[in-house]
Amino acid sequence: MRKIWLNRWFSVAYHYVNLIRDNEDGEGFEFYGTHPNIDHASLSACDVKETEPQAEGEDYIEFCLDFCRRHGIDLFIPRLHMELIARHIGRFEAIGTRVMVCGDLELLENMMNKEKFYRSLEGRGIVDIPDYRVVRTAGEFAQAYRELRAAGQKVCFKPTEAEGGMGFRIIKEEAGDPLQELYGWVTLETTYEEAYRTLSSAESFDDLMVMELLEGEEYSIDCLADAAGNLLTAVPRRKSEGRVYHLERSEELLALSRRIAENCRIPYAFNVQVKYNKGVPKLLEINPRMSGGLYITCLSGVNFPYFAVKAAFGEECRPPEPEFGIKASYVEQAVRLDRIRSEAEVTGL
Repeated sequence: MRKIWLNRWFSVAYHYVNLIRDNEDGEGFEFYGTHPNIDHASLSACDVKETEPQAEGEDYIEFCLDFCRRHGIDLFIPRLHMELIARHIGRFEAIGTRVMVCGDLELLENMMNKEKFYRSLEGRGIVDIPDYRVVRTAGEFAQAYRELRAAGQKVCFKPTEAEGGMGFRIIKEEAGDPLQELYGWVTLETTYEEAYRTLSSAESFDDLMVMELLEGEEYSIDCLADAAGNLLTAVPRRKSEGRVYHLERSEELLALSRRIAENCRIPYAFNVQVKYNKGVPKLLEINPRMSGGLYITCLSGVNFPYFAVKAAFGEECRPPEPEFGIKASYVEQAVRLDRIRSEAEVTGL
């Protein structure tokens, strides 16, 4: 039985593990999970759990190598420190552990930084890029805002290196009633004056991308590729109201996915996020890993996590044709946290 380890994933790793375990080929796997919080929900689907240290750099690599040696891990699926781990793939291979991560270091580093990635794609006819400026001071922020507004764009901003929606804000054109807003829902909106005042409190700050606000439909395109980055299948997932998603067959977005795959050669499972503006799909980001909503996309009949694992093991992958036209949502699910073996129980210590 082959052993798979996932390090410090999001809680949705619970679904990834169960999808791989309940695969259509009846292949057996044993799952290991680590996280600084031993009660993290992602560990509840694993067979063995262990507390992960708060470590960086070489100390973290040594922890990973030791973990793989102690447990005889066959496949390591990292989320935390992907770039760092990718730089040391050879050390894992030397102890018999495969790593499911993009091995093209330049490409991986670009995908983790929006400015670098946008620049690498601009003018290549692969995908449209939003109008943007990268700023480091309040003065540069003010200039970028004025230029985008003069071009007729609404404006938003986000750190160039941020995961998910961290740091994302929309600049609203008019200030609302502060008291009414205090009693209302928390939003991602802020005024230009509020943002400028906050940014002015520092002489400089980490790179911030000021860009046109994309106001159309948003899609996450879950993609599956082999180890060489050849696209095997893709499913566009449209976010609708609340928790509702639609798995749609869009020839435009499928063609966009093929262009990205052919030019970037991202292996295994990855996710392309685009949003429309004035009828044009523009790139938000590409995540070189399984997406947070991938378990919803698997309702298409394609077990993305399992086929990604097969690709990582160098096995032939022939995923079925995905089913489109599916409307889906999700609900909370209670899970027990006291039925997973700790390392001490496994080793008998």
